[in-house]
Amino acid sequence: AVKFARAWGCEVTAFTSSPSKREEALALGAHRTVSSVDLQELKAAAGSLDFLLITVGASLEWDALINTLAPKGRMHLVGVVTDKMSLKSGSLLSWQRSLSASPTPSPTLLARMLDFAARHQILPQVQRYPMSRVNEAVAHLRSGQARYRVVLDADFD
Repeated sequence: AVKFARAWGCEVTAFTSSPSKREEALALGAHRTVSSVDLQELKAAAGSLDFLLITVGASLEWDALINTLAPKGRMHLVGVVTDKMSLKSGSLLSWQRSLSASPTPSPTLLARMLDFAARHQILPQVQRYPMSRVNEAVAHLRSGQARYRVVLDADFD
């Protein structure tokens, strides 16, 4: 998402819950980073964003994130949040902010996205494991150390 937004010419702010990922986010093209778990950092970013794309399925500080939006800003979910999302409607109403979500896009839109990625040399961040080490790959993923997707390669004869 950071690479795409940067290629579109957006001013990109990346949110992360991990201090170790700040430098990675900047290297991927973010102009700045904000901690998604530090309420002081979230408060400092209040009213500064036009669009906030949520790609994770974790429970977050929803009210604080909504408050980072400028008037008429939009928070859009593509990650599947399985816990209840608790937020106050006042910050949506008073500033005409909105909340939206979308599923996987159509094959046509996916093809356009892949064409854009090819033109701008946007490549995925993956860590590869042979299928014979699947348990190690799953453990790596569950530990939160994956950067950013784990791919299994068939290594069977």
